[in-house]
Amino acid sequence: MSHDVDIDAWLAAEGFDLPEGRSRAREAMEAGGLTRAGKTRMSAAKEERARGLLDAQLYKHCATPACRAAAARSGRTPVLTAHRTACDSCGGSDNWRAEEALVSACQRVGIRRLAIVGGSPSVREELRDALSGRLELRLVDGTERRTLAQARLDLEWADLVLLWGGSELDHRVSTLYTGAPAAFRRKLVHTSKRGIAALLESAVVHLSRNG
Repeated sequence: MSHDVDIDAWLAAEGFDLPEGRSRAREAMEAGGLTRAGKTRMSAAKEERARGLLDAQLYKHCATPACRAAAARSGRTPVLTAHRTACDSCGGSDNWRAEEALVSACQRVGIRRLAIVGGSPSVREELRDALSGRLELRLVDGTERRTLAQARLDLEWADLVLLWGGSELDHRVSTLYTGAPAAFRRKLVHTSKRGIAALLESAVVHLSRNG
């Protein structure tokens, strides 16, 4: 027994959920011979072919500036989607958007070296994977013994230092940085918020005010 699907409903489920995007997707499907003008349904057997065709030609993006920019660079036709989880750039990830926003903010004000003090080993690894190709990173374990001299070297090396009080960060470590001379304290962003996105967003806000 053959099955078919409503084309508009299928396109909406694929992330072409706004009129313009759905129209572009429909045009691509018609040009590819997967449907024709006036048809409202298609065979379910064509779904994979249609998905492959649309993925090759159209780039779904959310309203985030970083995702718009990624779509513009993709070589495919940008299509705005209302659902962030359908975005071909971030897939709805708050962390991804915050990482992109931080990199853009750092580039705007000329920051190259970033030190982050605190965070679990797995989180530091995630930050290293996400940022190390675009920023010079120094990721400091906030639970290990650290000397004043080491903290001073971090402050001298970095253009920006994030003290992550909402993570694994001992008070005896954080005070090595917060107690630094005023010339260094302008580099410090101290946040007690939890999560990578919140940490990086705090840095973006700091740079927008002080960059």
